[in-house]
Amino acid sequence: MGKADFLSPKAIANRIKSKGLQKLRWYCQMCQKQCRDENGFKCHCMSESHQRQLLLASEDPNKFMDYFSDEFKSDFLELLRRRFGTKRVHNNIVYNEYISDREHVHMNSTQWETLTDFTKWLGREGLCKVDETPKGWYIQYIDRDPETIRRQEEQARKKKQELDDEERSARFIEEQVRRGRDGRETEETPVYTELKRESEEEKVAFNLGVTSCVAGPSKSSSALGASALKASSSSSSAKRKDTSSSSDFRVEKKKKSALEEIMEMEEKKKQKQQQSVRTDYWLQPNIVVKVVTKRLGEKYHKKKAVVTEVRDKYAAVVKMIDSGDKLKLDQNHVETVIPAPGKRVMILNGPYRDTEALLEGIDEKNYSATLTLDSGQQRGMRVDIAYEDFSKLA
Repeated sequence: MGKADFLSPKAIANRIKSKGLQKLRWYCQMCQKQCRDENGFKCHCMSESHQRQLLLASEDPNKFMDYFSDEFKSDFLELLRRRFGTKRVHNNIVYNEYISDREHVHMNSTQWETLTDFTKWLGREGLCKVDETPKGWYIQYIDRDPETIRRQEEQARKKKQELDDEERSARFIEEQVRRGRDGRETEETPVYTELKRESEEEKVAFNLGVTSCVAGPSKSSSALGASALKASSSSSSAKRKDTSSSSDFRVEKKKKSALEEIMEMEEKKKQKQQQSVRTDYWLQPNIVVKVVTKRLGEKYHKKKAVVTEVRDKYAAVVKMIDSGDKLKLDQNHVETVIPAPGKRVMILNGPYRDTEALLEGIDEKNYSATLTLDSGQQRGMRVDIAYEDFSKLA
C-alpha cells in the first residue's frame, strides 16, 4: 500500500496527531522518538536503529542514566526558579508544566522512579524545602544566587537604616520635651506681697523720677519712699543676678548633656556596625553539631556529629560520633552544641567570627553565654554571644 499524499486527509490527520503530546509510556529516550501507540512502540523496539542504541547504552549504562538525571534535574529546577520563584507550590503542578514541552527529558530514563522520590531527593540535597500534606508534596525553591542574596541584604540594610532614623528622631524629640519640662520646673516662681504701712497717718509715696513736688508729703514719708525704692532696686538686681547665674548653669548643663548624648550615639553606632557583620551561613570545619532533621530516621535524629568539610557555605559533610557514618547535610538540618563551662568553642557569626574562645558561663534568661576570646588581637576580652553563634570544638 503506497504512502498517503501530503495533502490527503489521512496525512493531515497524522500530522495533527503528531503535533500534540503523546503518552509517555511510548517514548524512547535513547532514540528520542515518540511512538503513537503500543504497536508502533513495539515495532520501534524491534528496529535496527534501536538495537544499535541499546548496544551503546549497555557499554556504560550508569553514564547515560546520570546524564539524563542531571538534565532532568537542571531543567526542572530552572522551571521552578523562573516560573514560581521562592513560592511554595505543589510538585505535580510544576511537573505538569515541565512535561508540556515535547522535547523534555522523561522521568523513566532517570534514576528516580516516581515524582515523590525525586521530591524527597531534592529535600535531602538541600535544593528545595519540601513538606508532605494530605494533599500531596509541596516544594519551595531555595535561591542561593549571590546576586539575590546581596540584593536581599541591601534591602534589609535600608529598612533597618530607616527604622534607626525614625527611632533616633523620636528619641531626640522625647529628650527635648524632657529638658523643657525640667527647665520649667527649675525656674524660680515670683513671690507677691501686700503693701502695708505701720501707721494710719503715714502716706505711701513712690518717687518715679518726676520733678514736680507732691503736695503735703512729710519728711519721713519721703525718706520712707526713697528707702523702699532702694530696697526694691537692690532686690531686683539680686534677682537678675540669680536668674542670670541659674540660666548660665542651665546652658552649661545643656551643653554637657548634648556632648554626652553625642558620645552615646557614637557608641551605639559602633555597636550596631559590629552587630551588622553577620551572614546567613555559619558552618565551620572541626565543630560539633547536632542533627535536628527527622527525615533521616531515628538513627540520626538528635545525634551529635563533627563537621569534616564545608561545601558551598550552606552544606557540610559530617561524621557521626556514635556510628562513624558520613552524611551530607544542609545547615538547616543541624544546630550548634553548647558544651559545659570551661570547654573551648568556636564563634561562628558576628564581629568575632572564626575566633576560638573559652566558655565561662551561661545566661539562660537571655539565651546567651559569656566567652573569653582565646585568639586574635582581642585575646582575653570577655564578650556575650548568643547560643546560635558559637559551637563546641571537636
